[in-house]
Formats: sequence, C-alpha cells, structure tokens
Amino acid sequence: RVKSNNLDVDVTELELETEEKGAEEESTKESDSSILDVSSDYPREKHISIQRHLADLEKLADLKEDEKKPCPLCPEEKFKSCYGHKLHRHLQNLHWKVSVEFEGYRMCICHLPCHPVKPNLVGDQTLSKMGAHYHCIICSATIMRRTDMIGHINRHVNKGETESRFITVPAPKSREVLKESATDVQVLPNYSTPQKTDSYFNPKMKLNRQLIFCALAVLAEERKPIECLDAFGATGIMGLQWAKHLRSSVKVTINDCNENSVTMIQENCHLNKMKVKLNTKEEDNDEATGDGEENTDTIEVTKMDANVIMHLRSFDFIHLDPFGTSVNYLDSAFRNVRNLGIVSLTSTDISSLYAKAQHVALRHYGCNIVRTEYYKELAARIVIAAVTRAAARCNKGIDVLLAVALEHFVLVVVRVLRGPSPADDSAKKIRYLIHCQWCEERIFQKEGNMVEENPYQQLPCDCHGSMPGKTAVVLGPLWSGALFNTGFLRRMLFEAVQYGLDEAQPLLKTLVCEAECTTSKPFSSHSPYDENKQEECGVYIKTPNTSAESFLVHGKRKSDELIRNVAKRQKSESSAEHPAFYYNIHRHSIKGMNMPKLNKFLSYLSEAGYRVSRTHFDPMGVRTNAPLAQFKTVLMKYSAPTYTGGQAEGPVHLAEDVQAAEQVQAAADSKTDDEFLEDDKSGAAAATFTKDYPAHCAAD
Repeated sequence: RVKSNNLDVDVTELELETEEKGAEEESTKESDSSILDVSSDYPREKHISIQRHLADLEKLADLKEDEKKPCPLCPEEKFKSCYGHKLHRHLQNLHWKVSVEFEGYRMCICHLPCHPVKPNLVGDQTLSKMGAHYHCIICSATIMRRTDMIGHINRHVNKGETESRFITVPAPKSREVLKESATDVQVLPNYSTPQKTDSYFNPKMKLNRQLIFCALAVLAEERKPIECLDAFGATGIMGLQWAKHLRSSVKVTINDCNENSVTMIQENCHLNKMKVKLNTKEEDNDEATGDGEENTDTIEVTKMDANVIMHLRSFDFIHLDPFGTSVNYLDSAFRNVRNLGIVSLTSTDISSLYAKAQHVALRHYGCNIVRTEYYKELAARIVIAAVTRAAARCNKGIDVLLAVALEHFVLVVVRVLRGPSPADDSAKKIRYLIHCQWCEERIFQKEGNMVEENPYQQLPCDCHGSMPGKTAVVLGPLWSGALFNTGFLRRMLFEAVQYGLDEAQPLLKTLVCEAECTTSKPFSSHSPYDENKQEECGVYIKTPNTSAESFLVHGKRKSDELIRNVAKRQKSESSAEHPAFYYNIHRHSIKGMNMPKLNKFLSYLSEAGYRVSRTHFDPMGVRTNAPLAQFKTVLMKYSAPTYTGGQAEGPVHLAEDVQAAEQVQAAADSKTDDEFLEDDKSGAAAATFTKDYPAHCAAD
C-alpha cells in the first residue's frame, strides 16, 4: 500500500506539474496575443509593397547583373529568380504600372501569401491559392481589385482619415494664420483643397461671407439678441466674424461634425480672445473654456450632424454652406426656424446648377434644365424652388431677399413666413418655363391646370411657325417670383458701408439697381433706418433712431391684421417687381453691324419706354421688360454697319448711318415673314437667317 500510495503521490505530482506548465503556456500565449492586439493599435511599419519610387523597390530587390535574385513581391513558385535586367522589367511592368498613388506613396500590387482566398476545389484541397492584392496605406486592409482600392482610399479621405499610421515620425503640421475682416484664423496646409484637409477655407468666398454678414447685421437691427447658426463651421471664420463685429446683438453657434474641425474652431476662438462653450453631444452637457478677458462674448461650439442640431433647437438665422448641394438639409432648417427669421444657403454644386451635369440637377432638385444664355439666373431660380418646396412642407412661406449667382457659388437668402397661407402663396410661384431654342425667347407658363392645345402660342416669337420640327423645351419647375427685396438690399448696403466691407458694396449697388430695374443709382449717405417704418414681407418693420432697441411690430391679432392691411395697400401702390431673366447683347448682335456701347443701348431702350437695368448675372446682360423682337429692333436701329475699308473698329455714330438704319428698319417692317422665307429657299439655317436679316433687307 505504501508503494502504491507513493506511486499515487508521484502520479498526482506529475499531473500537477503538467497542468502548471500548460497553464503557463496558455498564459504566455494570451500575453503574446494581447501584445499583438496592442501593437496593432500602435503605429505599424508600412508594407514592402508601399514605396515612394521605383528605385526604392529595386533597392529592396537588390538587383545585380551577374546574380539571380527573386522578386520581393512574388513567391518563388510564381516568379523564379532571374537576372537584374529581367527583374527590373518585371517590377516595372507588373507591380509599378498598376500601383495606386496616395500622398506621394505608391501601393504596388502584391502576390505574396498575405491574402488567402478560398481553396481551389479543382486542385489540391490542402493548398490555398494566394490572390494578388493591394495593401492599404492607411489601415491594414488587403484589397484585390485596383478600382476597389481607389474607392477604399476615397472613403478614408471622405471620413477625414488621411494620416497613414507608419512607424516613421510625421513632420509637425505647420499652421498658417490668415486674417479676414479683422478676424484671425489658423488653417492647415492645403486649406483650399477640401479633399486634402479637414478644415476647408476658401479665400475666394470672401464676397459670399460679406454678403451673409450684411444680411445678419440687418436682422440684428430688427430684434436683439438673435440666435444664429453656422451649420458647417470648418475653421469657424464666419461665426467668428459675426460674434466679433455684432457682439451682444447675436448669440453665435458654430457647428461641425468633424472632430478636427471642432478643435480648430476652439483654437481660433481663443486666438480671437473669445470664450468657448463646448457642446459635443445631443444632450445638454456643456462645458465652458477659454479666457475672454478682453471680450465677454461667448461662442457655442457643437459637434453634431447639421440635421440633428437644427431639429433639436430653434434659431433666428441659419446659414447652410455644405460641400456641394444643400437640399439634404432644407427640411431640418425650416423645421424650427423662428417666424420672420432668415435662412441663407450657399450651393457650390455649380456643375449641376449651370447645366453641365443635367442628370444631377434632375436627381437633386427634380428640375429639367438645358444650357441657356441666362443659365446663372436659371440656377438661382432652381435653388429657390427647392427652398420653397421644403418650406411649404413645414407650413411656411418665403420671401426672397437676395439671390446671387457668381462663378463659384449660388447664394440665396430668404425670410421665413409662418402659416399655411404664405406657404400656399409661395408654392403658387413655382411654375414651368417655355424656352425657345432658336431665338432664346422665354416665358413662364400660365397659371392653371388645364392642358393647352398649343403651348407654343404662349411664346412671343414665331419660330414654331417658321421653323421645322419642335423648337421649344419646357424647363423647370422654377421660381417665377422676384429675386430681390429692394428695402432689404438698401439696408444691407448701409451695413456694408458701416463695417467697411469694400468688396460687397459694388455688388450691392448693382443689386439695388437690378431690383428696381433702373439704370440710375440714387444712393444716399444717410441711414435707411431714419424712416419711421419700412414695409417688408407684408409687415412694417419699425426702426426708430431715438431708441437703441429696434423691434418688430407683430403684436396681437387685431393690431397685426391692421398692419398687414395697411402694408398690402402700400404694396399695391408701389412699383412692379423687376422683370424675369435678361438678354445678352452679344448673343443677339447683328452680323455685319457694330452694336452701340452697353450704357448707351440701355438709354436707348429706356427712351423707347421700357424698364431696363444691368444685371450681376452677366456683365453684358440687359434686364428689361421689352420682348426680344423689340430688343433686336432697337439694337439694329442704333447699330452702325461695319466697313471693310481701313475704318477703325467700334460703333460709328453718324447721321447718315442712323438714317440708313432707320430706312432698313422701315423696309423690314414693310416686308412680311413669308417673303423672307421665299427669298431664303436655298436651305440656309435658321440661325444664319436671323443673323443675316439686315443684309437681306438691304439687298431688297
């Protein structure tokens, strides 16, 4: 028994020792795996397939002419060892040419057993076929197709994940400080390229920022304080300008969903000696930071999606400036905006709005468009139509205060009018446009739901009767109302002068003349707030000079109805709104004739009894209520013929030439269109016939 007991004791001791060893091995394995997991979170070394130059890849292969070397990116069974010249061609043609470039690096295709695929069912089941693949420079993913790799990198860039996690120490990012309108902002390198930076700052949008500031300053004079939101802050330059110049009149909230942009906004607030109230969650977990000894103003910085913050909170002023179209944020913007508040939006998707990508305009705005001579105003009316539909879904109407379409952006500023009646009135102004593709004449379709037998009859031109086939297209739906509010523009101009915004002043003067459709510029130096009352949006805005607090009279129901009735009567007595669209004087110039100077031509049209003005949409555009036929008649009457003799270019204003032009016009009026068609049976094109019109008349 004793021996057996001793044997039992020995066996149990051996079992204990083996269990302890197994436990130690398992613990070491767990520790190793945990170390591997931790090391994966740390910066890793780049894969050998990621190189900067082809020479680096050849150096990795250690090319020698007299020795056979294997390919560093292919297994031995796929590519056998060879001499240097053959290996050089292999690296260049197979690996380097099909690489994917990103931030100076090339992700070459790799054939090493890094990416196992499913076993080949036809061949040996025990061996796995290794597929060709790419190694991502940012994450540890391996992707087989080149197009998929490019899409994978683009998704990293869109998320802001542009820093590759290499073991090499990255160079510190130097930040440049830019100054605009007495506001300093720090920007990262490549700040003007949205694909290469998290905090996008475009210096070319300075005029856009000044216009939005003027609109906010006008609203701040009506009621104080107002809550305003910059939904896409980026560097925070716009919200900082609001808080720095308007101070206690506004409560500024700057929002951005990117964490790096939020950090940049906080640093820029400290740079301008502003207090920061940080709110990074949808709940009210606020935390105040910063030292604002010199300036007691506080800017609230939030990290949310733009739709979320506009659903959660109400604002008096909202500005939307996303990268591209802003239609995805319109419903949220009009959901909680306060009555008589202002919504401004900047659209930078000009390729679709300017009819270069018509299918995108149909997808985003539900609008059918073609390229026309008035494409910029067409773009503004497309955006306003989308804004009107979004506001009507929230039982709100709009009053368009400003619509600007320039080279890089389309800016629309509207005032919000609550109630189903304003919403219905605004929705009725969305109509289709009939556009003649021969002469560029255009007209909005008549109101009503009845189907017209011949829609071409609505056009003033006779191209359908004289030209074969279909000559017109239906564009829209578009906004058919006014694009400007004269009183609001005058107050914006006053604010631009007060704050020294030099770039916005010439444009605002042009907009005031365009809104009134006049060539004169009656701009006074005194404040437009000196008047006791200003009628706008169906209500009177009372802005006395004696009191520092400007307020909006909306009172109780009876007083409100009384004010609205008086405003409607005042509105009916006021002048009509500006005519829709414009004509380009070069587009309708006459072949073989020197047209007059633009300003003189405007005076000629005005003397003929038409309203006329220049337009900011086109430097050679003329906004007038004259039909296109009368426009061409006046243009031809005051154009001088071009002589082939050694005469200087330009219009010649001689009495004989004017008399000849009048005789030509009289002959043109006496001759019917049928006679012209009979004379032109040789098969000339319609456009050539139109341009050669005076020549035919002179020949007859």
